[in-house]
Amino acid sequence: MMREWMTAGLLLGLLCHGPLDAQDGKKKLPPEDVVDVPAIGDGLSVSNLFQSHMVLQRDKPAAVWGWADPGERVSVSFGGRTSTAVAGPDRAWKAVLEPLPAERMPRAMEIKGGSRTLVLEDVLVGDVWLLGGQSNMEWPIANTDEGPLEIASANFPEIRLLTLPQGKGFASVRSFERLQEWSDWSNRHFRKGDWEACTPRTVQEFSAIGYVFGRRLHMATQVPIGLIDGSIGGTTVETWTPEEVIRRIEGRETKDKVKAWDEKIAAYDPQEDLKRRIAKYEQDRAKQGKDSKPPSELLPGPAADRNRPGFCYAGVIRPLEGLAIKGAVWHQGFNNCFDGSAGARMYYQVFAKTIAAWRAAFGDPKMPFCIISLCTAGEPQTWENFAKPMYDAGTFIREAHHRTFRDLRDAGDAAVGYVSSFDLRKSFYHPQIKIPAGERAAKWALATQYGLLKEEHWLPPMIRDVKRVDGTLRLTMSTEIRMKDDSDDEMRGFAIAGEDRRFHPAVVRYHSDGVDAKKQPILKKNVLVLSSPRVPQPVHYRYAWARNPMANLVSPRQIPLPAQRSDDWVLEETPTRFPGGDDRRLRGLLMKELELIDLERRVREAEATLAELQPKLAAEKAAWEKRKASALAEEGR
Repeated sequence: MMREWMTAGLLLGLLCHGPLDAQDGKKKLPPEDVVDVPAIGDGLSVSNLFQSHMVLQRDKPAAVWGWADPGERVSVSFGGRTSTAVAGPDRAWKAVLEPLPAERMPRAMEIKGGSRTLVLEDVLVGDVWLLGGQSNMEWPIANTDEGPLEIASANFPEIRLLTLPQGKGFASVRSFERLQEWSDWSNRHFRKGDWEACTPRTVQEFSAIGYVFGRRLHMATQVPIGLIDGSIGGTTVETWTPEEVIRRIEGRETKDKVKAWDEKIAAYDPQEDLKRRIAKYEQDRAKQGKDSKPPSELLPGPAADRNRPGFCYAGVIRPLEGLAIKGAVWHQGFNNCFDGSAGARMYYQVFAKTIAAWRAAFGDPKMPFCIISLCTAGEPQTWENFAKPMYDAGTFIREAHHRTFRDLRDAGDAAVGYVSSFDLRKSFYHPQIKIPAGERAAKWALATQYGLLKEEHWLPPMIRDVKRVDGTLRLTMSTEIRMKDDSDDEMRGFAIAGEDRRFHPAVVRYHSDGVDAKKQPILKKNVLVLSSPRVPQPVHYRYAWARNPMANLVSPRQIPLPAQRSDDWVLEETPTRFPGGDDRRLRGLLMKELELIDLERRVREAEATLAELQPKLAAEKAAWEKRKASALAEEGR
């Protein structure tokens, strides 16, 4: 198919590629056209969301918008439907097409103004999914375990891919640029803002989780799938939430965050900043003896920081507002781990509001929204090093993900989903095991949105009830629980603590409800009993409570039990609350105490093992000496 540039950069295209057709005013560009396209063009133009090779959302009214001369009448025709609009004083127009069923046959969309007609070719109708979050969502399939196999087989002409540019924050308009965008992480430019059919060439730099998710949906439904990747590495939850929404949240931690940003922006002096940069330049030049151009540009400072509350929403999501989509998949949290438990409390205060704001942006209060919880990082938790890794804000972010999911679901929200990824283990904070994460999200969608799987294929196990019974905690689950691998010899991942807040790994067993006719215990595999010789009176549990946790419990369908806890103890006050002191010293004291908890437990376990084995050793040794003496005596005769 010929690739057309029929968006806001039409005038630049004319300059590069010649005049419009004299008869009908239509302009088609050659397949290799990769010119940058501004967000809004002169004359009749359409938002860069709407291009050749795109997917329109089926079964919903489809808004199409753009710009024209004030008062110009614009008609949009597609699939036998036509809608008209008149450009306002600000040049903006919006036409809304009646809902269309899924259509695998490519068709053209015609956008006609007073003297110019734009044509978008190869447009499909299916389901459009938005991918949000930070670098672990952004992570490309080319850098993923088994990525080369996925790339080699990525011949799906009815899957269409769009990676959005980062935008300009609060200076963004109702569109985005199509351009070569620089990446400091990769030290290269990436093409952003173009819809493309999925091929082994085009998929390589696309989101691994997003691609696998979309591939599974398309293979199962045979419906065209549009995937829009709006994720940006190193970003926080508050930047993806509208600023006006953040400012209305009453939580103290959220108010403190907003206040800190306001003060930082107000205190910034661009002239003083330039003076500092010039001074540093002179200092570096004196040390290194290199001549280069001194800094001279005034910078916007924290006002343009990508993690300023609302910034990424304004730059990436707001230009999409009004687009009809099927739903969203979210994978984010790492950059909210740096503010300790206060940051996690803020996350919980904000996240449900973020979901509601995204649903409002796309005009669907029941829009499907799947949460992929925070992935692993760091060295694995072990029996020997169990308590110390529990001091980590990342698990509190996972808790915020899971609590938000449970809050919404328990309130009757049937469109919210949840996927764990902590068991896809790698020490790297960009774990390359992305394919299972994408497939877990696809299971949720295929079950809840397409009716092709049962709920049990995606729904995580839930703890329904907790009782304290005879020095144990008895947990009643929503389903049977088992170990993830047949080679595992015991159920792992739970920790319990008494009032002293000192967590120890729990011995986990099934509750026995009497015996059968053969005198064998009747095990209730949906009821777990937690105990520890180190915790005679447990009051609380935690599960999978580490960034890279030692946890192996799943449902019969291999769905991991999510990270969660029953206590509300603060990270910085568990097991001890130290008054005053700076954060670094406080963290050091707590980490040392946790290290000593592990060491003391190991010593006590060794002592118990020694006490158990010494009598056995003595008896075995005495028996051996007797046999030995008998054998020697026999030999002597």
